[in-house]
Amino acid sequence: SYAVFLSVGFNVLSSVMVLSGQTARLHPGTAGHGLPVGGLPLTKRGAATYAQTLQNIPETQVTTLENGLRVASEESNQPTCTVGVWIEAGSRYEDAKTNGAGFFVEHLAFKGTKKRPGSAFEKEVESLGAHLNGYTSREQTAFYIKALSKDLSKAVELLGDLVQNCALEDSQIEKERGVILQELKEMDGNLADVTLDYLHATAYQGTALAHTVEGTTENIKHLTRADLASYVDTHFKAPRMVLAAAGGISHRELVDAAKQHFAGVPFTSKEDVVPALPHCRFTGSEIRARDDGLPLAHIALAVEGPGWADPDNVVLNVANAIIGRYDRTFGGGKNQSSRLAALAVEHNLCHSFEPFNTSYSDTGLFGFHFVCDPLSVDDMMFLAQGEMRLCTSATESEVTRAKNYLRNAMVAQLDGTTRVCENIGSHLLHYGRRIPLEEWDARISAVDARMVRDVCSKYIYDKCPAVAAVGPIEQLLDYNRIRSGMFWVRL
Repeated sequence: SYAVFLSVGFNVLSSVMVLSGQTARLHPGTAGHGLPVGGLPLTKRGAATYAQTLQNIPETQVTTLENGLRVASEESNQPTCTVGVWIEAGSRYEDAKTNGAGFFVEHLAFKGTKKRPGSAFEKEVESLGAHLNGYTSREQTAFYIKALSKDLSKAVELLGDLVQNCALEDSQIEKERGVILQELKEMDGNLADVTLDYLHATAYQGTALAHTVEGTTENIKHLTRADLASYVDTHFKAPRMVLAAAGGISHRELVDAAKQHFAGVPFTSKEDVVPALPHCRFTGSEIRARDDGLPLAHIALAVEGPGWADPDNVVLNVANAIIGRYDRTFGGGKNQSSRLAALAVEHNLCHSFEPFNTSYSDTGLFGFHFVCDPLSVDDMMFLAQGEMRLCTSATESEVTRAKNYLRNAMVAQLDGTTRVCENIGSHLLHYGRRIPLEEWDARISAVDARMVRDVCSKYIYDKCPAVAAVGPIEQLLDYNRIRSGMFWVRL
């Protein structure tokens, strides 16, 4: 993501901790021993059970304007708020020649508008003591402002100006072109991200999901103002946007501000053509970038997973939590609850590993990424593929532990207006509604060991994986051997 630092140090009035299925609110002045200023234990003052926390979450209110813009908010008694625009646009909507246009536009969005040229836009945000940020992914783009609650209307005005009147000045385009090219060079040093980009490139070869979010160096050098303007004109349309807000705000005030500052966002694209997403075909395949000069090997393996709205996602997230994650900086050693982590520690096989379940509109990637020494590649791959045991031998105790982990991660989304706001915006784009945490909790509770075994068998067993490997990977077995590790003879 590309961030503009525009001040602020809001005092943290309270924070929420999730421990053993309970939520405790720390009051100002809380000492390090769990005692608030008044001296009463947290369990007797300001505490709420997990169930009460889910039930007391404010309702998400949604209003659709005449031009199709969805306005959604969650009101809470906080002195700050986060308000942002989530747009159904990203690298998946680009072709080979324009890949990188969305990322380029994101960079330029903060560099002035037709109403606020040059640095005037940044200075106006700074005058509020606010923080402006944005990011681009494969299927969505977001711009959001964290500010004092009293400045909600002004924040909406700034966001409306940003998405409707981005200046795209030639001088700024050339300046940002150099910035992005330098950023691309720096990104090449992050081998974990490089490996996952390679994974997309091979898994979705020949489709738009193979594109990187940032685009190619060649594209960034040659994208014109006309290319960037066309991207904005095509995708920045009201029905493809969600204006979301969370914090100490009023939904009515948000809707009124949206009507004033977003009413001019067009309803349809040029020539009434609505950009449609063609299905991105998954291909079992591999890509290897061997470099024996690098100290560590990065390996990623994935099978095709489900899209956002598929209920199997909840079960696969439970499976991910069973597999667990590991880094050498973690404590616990071989006594960690994750079977794979314990084996990796016992045999000193890797520096880190992490499973992932990355979803898109109609497809996804379910797999793992690990980092290890050159001589441990084969053994670590063997152990990681051994987690296919979930297809036949996932236990109820493992599932219970994983479900508790997911519940804690879910409640952690309540910590801060920005995370809640992003949750609202993303949900409305992905699902068409904000799914309440109570509903998520019910879905998680319904998962049992049989469901984990059945769903894992459906997506993993005897499937052709996509493999990406970077670094000193001489020891990585050939693709057919890896493919044969996706099944075994059943008696």
